[in-house]
Amino acid sequence: MTGAAGALQKAEQWLGSTIAAAAALLVVVEIVVLFTGVSARYFFQRPLIWSDELAGILFLWLAMLGAVVAFQRGEHMRMTAFVGMVSPRTRAFFDVLAIAAPLAFLVLVLQPAIDFASDESFVSTPALDISSLWRAAALPVGLGLMLLVALLRLSSFGNLKLAASAVGVVAVVCAALYALSPLLIPLGNLNLLIFFVGLVAVMVFAAVPIAFAFGLATFAYITLTTSTPSTVVIGRMDEGMSHLILLSVPLFVFLGLLIEMTGMARAMVAFLASLLGHVRGGLQYVLVAAMYLVSGISGAKAADMAAVAPVLFPEMIKRGAKPGDLVALLSATGAQTETIPPSLVLITIGSVTGVSIAALFTGGLLPSLVLAIMLCLVVWRRYRKEDLSHVKRASWGEVGSTFLVALPAIALPFVIRFAVVGGVATATEVSTIGIVYAALAGLLIYRKFDWRRLYPMLVETASLSGAILLIIGAATGMAWALTQSGFSTSLATFMTGLPGGAPMFLGVTIVAFIVLGSVLEGIPAIVLFGPLLFPIAKQVGVHEVHYAMVVILAMGIGLFAPPFGVGYYAACAISRIHPDEGIKPMLGYMLALLIGTIVIAAVPWISIGLLH
Repeated sequence: MTGAAGALQKAEQWLGSTIAAAAALLVVVEIVVLFTGVSARYFFQRPLIWSDELAGILFLWLAMLGAVVAFQRGEHMRMTAFVGMVSPRTRAFFDVLAIAAPLAFLVLVLQPAIDFASDESFVSTPALDISSLWRAAALPVGLGLMLLVALLRLSSFGNLKLAASAVGVVAVVCAALYALSPLLIPLGNLNLLIFFVGLVAVMVFAAVPIAFAFGLATFAYITLTTSTPSTVVIGRMDEGMSHLILLSVPLFVFLGLLIEMTGMARAMVAFLASLLGHVRGGLQYVLVAAMYLVSGISGAKAADMAAVAPVLFPEMIKRGAKPGDLVALLSATGAQTETIPPSLVLITIGSVTGVSIAALFTGGLLPSLVLAIMLCLVVWRRYRKEDLSHVKRASWGEVGSTFLVALPAIALPFVIRFAVVGGVATATEVSTIGIVYAALAGLLIYRKFDWRRLYPMLVETASLSGAILLIIGAATGMAWALTQSGFSTSLATFMTGLPGGAPMFLGVTIVAFIVLGSVLEGIPAIVLFGPLLFPIAKQVGVHEVHYAMVVILAMGIGLFAPPFGVGYYAACAISRIHPDEGIKPMLGYMLALLIGTIVIAAVPWISIGLLH
């Protein structure tokens, strides 16, 4: 049996490597197609009418193959806070359950996905005039490959008894729900609580990947309690994952990895350190400022933190800073910089609510600055007595030389912003300009471009993007089901009926999104509730950009706050600091972020002042 298990494990690894190579190639092709489209339109005034369409077709394939890579590598987003508290044997059971539950979803949706793709074969694309099957086939192929990976993973699992028990639990739950279907149908909207609160909560707390928890609950609700065909679930997933603006997700993720690899992030940090390193708490201020600058290039928080922390932390610890305080501040800056363009959360919120991406990019700058000031006040209080007798102040000549070295890197956020505002490129295309700029800067200016790291970076980009986009697809399906049930109307009636008008509405929003950001992570919470709450915000008189900033910052506090926030554990992993060390120091920073968010909610000008 050991030999068979080993062969199956090798087969899974070979399959994963093959799919990873295809996904990495798709990232490269997307960059080439989009940059060619920008160049043809802006420099040669010869727009390629087919470039966006081709990019959209390839994007769905990238999303699905990336989701397969993430599944094979165990990188789909899960909430592991509770599972981490149990015994190793019980934790092993939940780890198998995290494969068995997705397996059930994949088995259930594969045939509807095939039917959906078959229906799309009768539709032709407008520019390329080819069958839409070329695009839609990505869904059954991706789901089928994930199904194959799940089967190989379970078959090669060392403890067959444990694997069988996890599969048995999932099968019993599915059978029980099917048997109860005649009793569930008359319950009406009470089923929303059963499936979208009860079932989702059980799966999320059991560490089932969030995308599959959403997908299973939605599929079960639609097929067991309504007469809606199951292909609708696939259709809504396709709709959620096919917004062209989301194409910027993998490209900005790759850009974040690129600025770290080329040394651009290190150059920015070195300049800030020479400017502020001699001040009490100076390197902490540098950390806040560096995260603000780096976030203006990359849209992915993990990439931002990975670019800044390794450069600063060794020197900070040498100066006597406690590791717990460092990881707490890093996590807090992750929450603080969520609104800085080109944040993936801004792009997501624009795609699901219809709010102008350009307006969100403009509106996000000042709110993050307000939170940066709040964090700096905490830093000042904690480090006002720091001993810097051994620290030498950099001369103005040294500051000037580090500034000149950092100038190409510091200019990149402004290049990105100018390209969008100046109409050179859309928010989707501008990421390719950033990638070309960073690659040229790394090759010609910083002379640091490690070709060996390029392929792993492309695979990492595909994997992270696939995980994010599958969540968006699954959450779009759940949001559609909630809307069709009439829940959105009931929610609107309740929220608009709250005493206190807009201030009370914003207060409830802050509390709700801190909780949702902590439990569901940021993007799923926004995709699920954004389309429901933004129309209500308009009804009570809250500007959509102002509301977006409040939602994102509240969600960020939940996402980066221990003990549940996944962002906090990402900061710990990047810093190589144990999570327990940062919990106490985190309280002060979280309080500062909360006060700053309340100030931003109370003063709309901070979010919308730059729009006029």
